[in-house]
Amino acid sequence: MEDKLITYGGQAVIEGVMMRGRTSLAIAMRDPSGKIVTHTEELGGIYKSQLAKIPFLRGLILLWDALGLGMRALTISANTQTGEDEKIEGPMLYVTLGFSLLIGLTLFFLVPAGIGYLTEHFLKLSPWLGNLVEGLVRLLFLIVYIWAVGFMPDIRRVFGYHGAEHKTINAFEAGAELTPENVSNYSIQHARCGTAFLLTLALLSVLAFTLLGPLPSLWWRLASRILLIPVIAGIAYEYIRWTARHLDSAIVRAMIKPNLALQLLTTREPDLAMLEVAIAAFQTMRKAEDKNIS
Repeated sequence: MEDKLITYGGQAVIEGVMMRGRTSLAIAMRDPSGKIVTHTEELGGIYKSQLAKIPFLRGLILLWDALGLGMRALTISANTQTGEDEKIEGPMLYVTLGFSLLIGLTLFFLVPAGIGYLTEHFLKLSPWLGNLVEGLVRLLFLIVYIWAVGFMPDIRRVFGYHGAEHKTINAFEAGAELTPENVSNYSIQHARCGTAFLLTLALLSVLAFTLLGPLPSLWWRLASRILLIPVIAGIAYEYIRWTARHLDSAIVRAMIKPNLALQLLTTREPDLAMLEVAIAAFQTMRKAEDKNIS
């Protein structure tokens, strides 16, 4: 079970699921005709290096996994839906990825920092209270954003595939036969979900930035938020890893309830067709892993 715990993860993409293992990833998607198509590739050397075993530093690899591999998987799935004539690649792809990252950093880190700074000065709050307000605004932004995008029909389908991904990994870890009917009986929540990582990151940022106390200017405040993201990400990863390994503890199960609750916003009950895609992604990834090991 230890091997299963630390090895397998995944992500929902457009009309499909990406599954990641030790050495390979696989994406299974339905093309516009309804056929399941798959894409496999080996993971980069950093996933196999000693860096991936160093506590806290390995959290940065997870962050890259969410940003780099995640965006790549989304792009592949989008290109599958649009076809060769509208494929996103080359400079357009990098501009899109860079712009998306900039929007994310601005919305969830810089804007809350600015609001906290203005609140602190106009209401004459202490720097610690201003930092606390900033953290609470960041947390609110995250929850409201996830809740709001969930009303978009296309995103609701992605959230359905997210549920299918969780159910498939839960079924595998329980030792069940991976058929859509069997997998449908498992939970759409999972302790190692990327949503749990994001919420933990947001909560830890409340604590970390509050403890920073006063800074000489708004620019120092904004810079500190960006520079500390890797540090907080490393801590968040270790927390997620630790809790996922101690789910037999009632205290730990109580600690992760907020993470599981937020997943109710990012997952939907999948239909059997979605589960079929998630299972195809998982089994394709496992076959690629077996070839690499052999």
